[in-house]
Amino acid sequence: MAASQKFFADSNPETWQQVYELYDTALDLRASKITKPGGKKTLKELDKWFQQELPDEISAREPKYMNKEELTKLMKWKLSRGKFRPRLTEMVQTNDATLVETTTKKAFKKVSKSLKGAIKELCILKAVGPATASAILAAGSPEHAPFMADESMNAIPGIGALKYTEGQYDDFSAEIRDCINRLKDAGSSDWTPHKVELTLWTHYIIHQMKPDLLKNLKPVKRDSTAEDEDNDGKKRQKTS
Repeated sequence: MAASQKFFADSNPETWQQVYELYDTALDLRASKITKPGGKKTLKELDKWFQQELPDEISAREPKYMNKEELTKLMKWKLSRGKFRPRLTEMVQTNDATLVETTTKKAFKKVSKSLKGAIKELCILKAVGPATASAILAAGSPEHAPFMADESMNAIPGIGALKYTEGQYDDFSAEIRDCINRLKDAGSSDWTPHKVELTLWTHYIIHQMKPDLLKNLKPVKRDSTAEDEDNDGKKRQKTS
């Protein structure tokens, strides 16, 4: 945990990108711990769907929404990737299909203005707490919402014991936004809350299961001469 928390404070975009690119490796490591027959394949298929296919399906709708079948499948993904709680899959299937669509539609409309409001909207659905709500928003609005994964939260100093409350999600998402600002200040602007959260998850899993992979990371430093020239140029602009 300490190593991932130290990584979280690193503002070198190149190092972050290298870790992000290890996501598939981290997923393989996570899948290797699944003992249920077919579980490894199921996790990888569900993750591909959640990370690549579901966002496109949601974004193709105007206005955006998620249907009951997708919500049920999302719950299976969440439980396969994290702690398995079979009762949640049963409970989420009791939601009315129309209610799922109207509720997620309202949440996606709110998320750009109020992440807290979007989370609260989704929590009226059965079996949907802040963590599952954050997964819904991360799938449909990755530019606004990170997924409340245990490993990602454990990688952030000061989050404390995991409570899965709306207040803790507020703290988590605020830390993620601060991290994005640090990376932007360091010269990288292509980071979203979901991408940052995925990178933290990747670092945490790899450090726990195969830490030697992280020893191969090579932080890239800006050329000092180029940086000096850039600073000189800024000074000239100010004085001219």
